Amino acid sequence: MSPVYPFDDAATARAVVDEHGDLVEWNEGARRLLGWAPDEVLARPAANLLADGVPTALPAGRRWNGTLHLRHREGHAVSVWVLAHHRHARDGGDWLVVTPLEGGGEAPDDPLARVELVQSPCAVAIYDERLRLRAVNDAMAEVLGVHGERLRGLRLSEIGGGPQSEDVERHMLQVLDTGRGRDVRTYAPAGGDGRVGAWMARMSPVTDPSGRVRGVCVAAHDFTEQYRARERLQLVNEASVRIGTTLDVTRTAQELADVCVPALADFVSVDLVDPPGHGGELPIGTLSVPVALRRVAHRSVTPGEPEAVTPIGQSEVYPAASPQGASLLSGHAIVVSENSGDLEKWLAWNPVRSRRVGRLGVHSTMSVPIRARGMTLGVAVFTRFAQTARFLPDDVLLAEDVTARAAVCIDNARRYSRERETALALQRSLLPRTLARTAAVTAASRYLPAARAGVGGDWFDVIPLSGMRVALVVGDVIGHGVGASATMGRLRTAVRTLADIDLAPDELLTHLDDVVARMSAEAGGEERGRLGEVGATCLYAVYDPVSRRCTLARAGHPAPVLVPPDGPPRGIELPPGPPLGLGGLPFESAELDLAEGSVLAFFTDGLVESRERDVEDGHRLLRETLAERGDSLEETCDRVLHALLPAGSPSDDVALLLARTRGLPPSQVATWDVPADPSLVAPVRKKVLDQLEVWGLSVAAFTAELVVSELVTNAIRYGTPPIRLRLIHDDTHLICEVSDTSSTAPHLRRAKTWDEGGRGLLLVAQLTRGWGSRHTSEGKTIWAELSLLDDE
Repeated sequence: MSPVYPFDDAATARAVVDEHGDLVEWNEGARRLLGWAPDEVLARPAANLLADGVPTALPAGRRWNGTLHLRHREGHAVSVWVLAHHRHARDGGDWLVVTPLEGGGEAPDDPLARVELVQSPCAVAIYDERLRLRAVNDAMAEVLGVHGERLRGLRLSEIGGGPQSEDVERHMLQVLDTGRGRDVRTYAPAGGDGRVGAWMARMSPVTDPSGRVRGVCVAAHDFTEQYRARERLQLVNEASVRIGTTLDVTRTAQELADVCVPALADFVSVDLVDPPGHGGELPIGTLSVPVALRRVAHRSVTPGEPEAVTPIGQSEVYPAASPQGASLLSGHAIVVSENSGDLEKWLAWNPVRSRRVGRLGVHSTMSVPIRARGMTLGVAVFTRFAQTARFLPDDVLLAEDVTARAAVCIDNARRYSRERETALALQRSLLPRTLARTAAVTAASRYLPAARAGVGGDWFDVIPLSGMRVALVVGDVIGHGVGASATMGRLRTAVRTLADIDLAPDELLTHLDDVVARMSAEAGGEERGRLGEVGATCLYAVYDPVSRRCTLARAGHPAPVLVPPDGPPRGIELPPGPPLGLGGLPFESAELDLAEGSVLAFFTDGLVESRERDVEDGHRLLRETLAERGDSLEETCDRVLHALLPAGSPSDDVALLLARTRGLPPSQVATWDVPADPSLVAPVRKKVLDQLEVWGLSVAAFTAELVVSELVTNAIRYGTPPIRLRLIHDDTHLICEVSDTSSTAPHLRRAKTWDEGGRGLLLVAQLTRGWGSRHTSEGKTIWAELSLLDDE
């Protein structure tokens, strides 16, 4: 059953004035005071009731009290003391105006009259059975901000004018009904400055000699300092958890604004200095003004952030006369407010901003520099317009504390972004900008850096080899950052160097393993008693378009996927091999014959490994995607990345290399066995000239004849039979190869003036695009490459 409220509405004259100055509420007490019926004054200007007839602007502030000369319905003036509360709302709010009609007379035996309160240091108030104020001591009058005699006869809800006062009043009613005391905590503005305080209201019944409850005694204890300290600690703790969750500068700045709204301000903006170009560092100390700052984040209690004059991403120049410029110049927080009278002066530098501030009712703003490690990164501006209280020194300390925490996170994110951009630039400079065009394969590639972990050491390469062959490489350096990118560059160079001497895949990986072990030792891994300070995985494959055979070996790297021209994709079974850098363990190679048009997919583990799925599921999804055949390898690369990385932000680096094999038809290859007789070199030259005429390459006949003659003569003189000559050509190159079973490799030497020999290989080097030797299982092969292009 709901309690019966003992409130006499006519004991207080009450009126409500809207934001336009019109009366919207008029109670019975107001009619008793001035004689006007509600229908005679409602929806009409409240200024019509002023005795002098001069309209008056609505007062500023949250609360106002004073004496007004009002016009009675009978024509005479009535002097009335009134208490007015400004009740805020999104559409502007209204004013509650009250005045007591009864002073609350005291009977001789009234128990309320015998309560002595004046000298008590505790704020105490006595309310009668109608919950109207009968007496307050000096301490309570100071809390209320109005002399106690003025308030006699008013209810607490009329004195406070807010929902908190109504809540306390309901608890007072329960004390009247039950006769038992209550303790209530409330958070309400005290006095007229609008500052919210924390109060413990101890309520106890006041009884007469017979034990009948005749009123309620309310003692208010202020624990605002403890409450604010707890609120500050809570905000600081929340800031430490919510700010800096990522290494993104914009996201971190937005987290600063989100944490402080509405706990500390109604609108927060964060403007940062643009970093210097070419990886430069911001200067130590304060910034010079005027300074250009870029808006990176803001947050408001109002949806849509109508308070923002500068949109996100736009720069604005702040002079020394602005709060932002003044705080950056001084290195500490600047607070301006309407109460101090300096808000208008500080906003005079920007008329647009000044008009926006006036329209929104901004009354207090605070500018705090964002500083970390001696550098000034930008400025955070805190603004209040919905909260009535201005910024106090405690708010300044809190804003500086939270901003300082955010500054370190922003600086960490800025440094990470700079290092990531540096590593990414280094990575891209070390990776091939375009893949080499070869007669053996057509290729396409993609590289994606990790979204959060930073740029790693993934790489790929297509290396042309002698005999129209091609090497396909993909590797992954352990770790991320500039160090991993630099290590990747060193390993890529090592692989190219080893590929130039035509090592078999397993032998190349053995030499590369030694390189990584030495790099690990240089990094101090052996001194610390642990190997593998530098580690990597690698897959190396060599494809020969003449035999259409591919030889592969891997060092701890995922095996490639083969897509035959007439079958489903399948993984290639390869001996796993240990990762590079462990040292002392063998590598094994495998060979397989490939039909022309087969596609080999090489990749790093970032493509198939994910937190959302198992590795096997990643391999299966890759095979399913490659099964969707297309004419363009570029489109296939995009399709693979879209299928396996739908978010486009991998957790690890991703390198993908696709190669479609080609085959040289037998008609483009000619082979002869050469007798080990110098007198038979001439017939060999004749066969070469005839073959070049058949191929339509007579333009290269003269040079080819000289090169073949020199290479064959050297093989007969210094090599071991059997000797074989092979010619290979495509549209742009002619390759001459001479093989024998000797393992001795030729080398250039400087012939003396009177030497009869020693100039053959020098002549070959001058006439050809390139020459060299490679070891085979039967011995060695000396090769020379001639260009068929006119400009070469």
